Amino acid sequence: MFHTFAMLKQGGWTMAPLGMCSLLALAIILERLLALRRRAVIDPKIMSAVEHCAGESSATTLLSACQRAQGAFAEVIAEVLRSRQLDYEHWVENMRAAGRVQMGKLERGLTTLEIIGGISPLLGLLGTVLGMVDMFNAVSIAGLGNPQVLSDGIAKALITTVCGLVIAIPAVAFHGIFTRRVEELATEIQDQAMNLILRLRAERDSE
Repeated sequence: MFHTFAMLKQGGWTMAPLGMCSLLALAIILERLLALRRRAVIDPKIMSAVEHCAGESSATTLLSACQRAQGAFAEVIAEVLRSRQLDYEHWVENMRAAGRVQMGKLERGLTTLEIIGGISPLLGLLGTVLGMVDMFNAVSIAGLGNPQVLSDGIAKALITTVCGLVIAIPAVAFHGIFTRRVEELATEIQDQAMNLILRLRAERDSE
C-alpha cells in the first residue's frame, strides 16, 4: 500500500486533479446505480394502478397515489392526470414537458461523468509530458551514464497516463450504460403515459 502511494505521489501535481476526478466519478457511478434502478424510477404500485385506471374516480385515486409516491414515472403520470381536462394537443405537450424535466433529473451527473472520461486521459498525458521534461533535465545533468535516472524518469512519466486511463475507461463505460438506461426508462414512461392519455381521452369522448 505504501509502495502504491509512493508511486502515485511520484506522478507529480497532475495526480491531484486525477485523484479528484476518480473520487467524483466513483461518487456519480454509485449514486446513479442506485437512482436508475427500475423500482426507483417506475414505482410498481403506480404502474399497476395506471394499467387498471378506468374512469374519473380511479383517475382521482391514482393522482393522489402519484402525489404521495416518488420517482419520475409517478411525476409524469401525475401531470397527465392534472391535465386531463385540457384538449388533446395541450394534454400531450404537458406530458412531454413533464417527461423532459424528469429525464433531466435521470441524466443528472452524466455530463460530468462524460467530461471526466474525456479529460482524465488528457491530464494523464500532460503529466507524462511534464515527467518526460523532468527526465530530460535530469539526464542533461547526470548524463546517460546512469541508467537508473532514465528508468526512474520514464516510470514517473508513465504513471499519470496509466492513472488517466484507469479513471477514463470506467467513466466512459458507465456513461454509456447509464445513457442507455435513461433512454429505456424514458421510453417506457412515455409509452405508459401516452396509453393512459388515449384511454382517458376515449372515455371522455364517449361520455
